[in-house]
Amino acid sequence: MTFNRPILLIFTLLFFITACSQKDVPIFIEYDEIISGDQQLDEYLPLLKNKAVGVVANHASIVNGTHLVDTLLKSGIHIVSIFSPEHGFRGDEDAGSFISDNKDSATGIPIISLYGDHKKPTMEDFQNIDIVLFDLQDVGVRFYTYISTLTYVMEACAENGIPLITLDRPNPNGFYVDGPVLKEEFTSFVGLHKVPIVYGMTIGEYALMVNKEGWLKENFKCDLIIIPLRNYAHNYIVNLPVKPSPNLPNWEAVYLYPSLCLFEGSIMSVGRGTDYPFQVYGHPDFITGSFVFIPESMSGETNPKYKGIKCNGQNLVDYAINFDKMPAQLNLSWLIESYKMLSHQHEFFISYFDKLAGTDELRKQIESGLTEIEIRESWQKDIDKFKKIREKYLLYH
Repeated sequence: MTFNRPILLIFTLLFFITACSQKDVPIFIEYDEIISGDQQLDEYLPLLKNKAVGVVANHASIVNGTHLVDTLLKSGIHIVSIFSPEHGFRGDEDAGSFISDNKDSATGIPIISLYGDHKKPTMEDFQNIDIVLFDLQDVGVRFYTYISTLTYVMEACAENGIPLITLDRPNPNGFYVDGPVLKEEFTSFVGLHKVPIVYGMTIGEYALMVNKEGWLKENFKCDLIIIPLRNYAHNYIVNLPVKPSPNLPNWEAVYLYPSLCLFEGSIMSVGRGTDYPFQVYGHPDFITGSFVFIPESMSGETNPKYKGIKCNGQNLVDYAINFDKMPAQLNLSWLIESYKMLSHQHEFFISYFDKLAGTDELRKQIESGLTEIEIRESWQKDIDKFKKIREKYLLYH
């Protein structure tokens, strides 16, 4: 059987379109199908041998079922200090809570908090350290502070002439790019760089971008080594084996977090102090909500918003479960409808909202009654510019 040339070209084009579309469709894969940077011991242990090592890690820094610190010690690596991010080394501290330096009870190694007296390692912190190993599980959202910790560690390493090894991990929200790009005047620890809320990069790719785009202080360059993922693509969605922080207990919360965290800059609750944080939203005066929850004190959220008060709202677990039927983008409808419902009797937004959004434009757009479509259109030009920068640093496609 033979095809004439036009028909063959049509079949070839259809095959190409199908292949490209499948590549862009987000799909679930098992975490153990990916080989993360931390699992590739043969790649980074030789770089640590006979060195005094500083480790940036927390509870989720697990290597094949064992904590990274224990793995390194068993391999004969000399660890001088552990550096811990927001939520602490054990990952059980409240969001935003001040964390003091202490010692690891299991190993006696000093723990230097990067969410206490200072967020950037000092020259004193790096005394007697030859190399730093960074291993934190990011969730791919600008206001999730681990990328800010990464930036400050890179900057400190550059200033002190210390190499940094970053063990790359998959980004569970790495399958799309969306949200307003941060404006410089709204720079803070929940947004250091001119990137969208969801930036579609692993933490290793993000480190490369920060380093090569000159985003470190005084255009410093870090001696950066990335141990990349294997068997990973950006359309892969993984259910993280360890919750990355206290209020992101499952994949549904991680998936909904980019949209729901904007509520943290408002009078709304996102279910902190319940068994389903970042899977629900509500308020005591919410009228049409089909779901009721009462926040209470618990580990990782000792003083939640509306503690002991009944909140009416929405449960979004089914929305997250049906992610493949939803657009790969932030959902603004929940925020817009909540504002319309409550703004006539409450001051809906608090000052923190503009920091989370990275701009005051989103708040003003909602207050002025713009539709979600109109708001999204206003982002597109900046997102397109960012994607051109992002493309240069992608290690996975």
